Amino acid sequence: MNDVDPSTHPVEPLQLLEPAQVAGFAERVLDEVARAVVGKREVLSLVLAGILAKGHVLLEDFPGLGKTLAARSFAGALGLEFSRAQFTPDLLPADLTGSYVYDQRRAEFEFRPGPVFAGLLLADEVNRTPPKTQAALLEAMQEGQVTVEGKTHLLPSPFHVLATANPVEYEGTYPLPEAQLDRFLLRVAFGYPTAGEEHDVLRRRLDRQREEVDIAQVTDAAGLAAAQAAVERVVVDESVARYCVDLAVATRSHSDVLTGASPRGSLGLVLTARAWAAIRGRDFVVPEDVKVVSRAVLAHRITVRPDLWMTEASGSRVVDSVLASVETPRTLEAHRGGRP
Repeated sequence: MNDVDPSTHPVEPLQLLEPAQVAGFAERVLDEVARAVVGKREVLSLVLAGILAKGHVLLEDFPGLGKTLAARSFAGALGLEFSRAQFTPDLLPADLTGSYVYDQRRAEFEFRPGPVFAGLLLADEVNRTPPKTQAALLEAMQEGQVTVEGKTHLLPSPFHVLATANPVEYEGTYPLPEAQLDRFLLRVAFGYPTAGEEHDVLRRRLDRQREEVDIAQVTDAAGLAAAQAAVERVVVDESVARYCVDLAVATRSHSDVLTGASPRGSLGLVLTARAWAAIRGRDFVVPEDVKVVSRAVLAHRITVRPDLWMTEASGSRVVDSVLASVETPRTLEAHRGGRP
């Protein structure tokens, strides 16, 4: 991705933003990202919803489906400093967080930040690094800081992690523990493109005659923070909040489940549904918003019983089952306007 001349693509200031204005902001960001990642608008919208909800996103899919390209494109469109860490079995925590190096000229140690000090960190193949390094990333994700040699260093704000994982190749990997999976607000998959979308990828590459895709900067870190603040003001009715709790509770008593979604799952449903509602142009959440994001929010927080691992049972199927069994609250008639 090439640097874009800001005089050609001016950055729109977004210091004061209302929830209803987030839709236009999201549309411009998604339009830019879609220039690089073809035919995955809904999945890209979910990733953006996770970012607007101040969360981190796990992209779990087969190689070559645009996960890294999507992360770079989001960083470019959102005006965030981008950093990539290739997770390998020999990656040490200091390789991620940074370390103290002795400066002979000044006769003192100085801290040299690692790749985690960025607005958007791509943790590529996160399941290939040992648990000790995964734990260093976990602190950064949860606390927005890193601790090196007993000293705490705050990370930039906003700070987001887009991590990738290969779901089929397990040799030489360290599966993410449930505690770390739970820290990801969403887990999404792009899936294979259709034949038409794949042809579009080829045609675009041939037409531009180079590998890089120019992504215009839509906003900056302050603008993203303003959009996130607007999402915080999206209204969640009591009935919708209880619906989120009922869905999470239902996963815990499902016959296929060993451990269900924690309270962080129901909170994740509310936070992501608010962001999705804002992307859709509304300043209030309806039950359909919760249903759209429920798979991405809950499926990775569910552990299926070990004796069912060789069957078709999965976290996604459990989510589909509880969506069908838990009663949906009626949409409030008092809230009108916006896009359905």
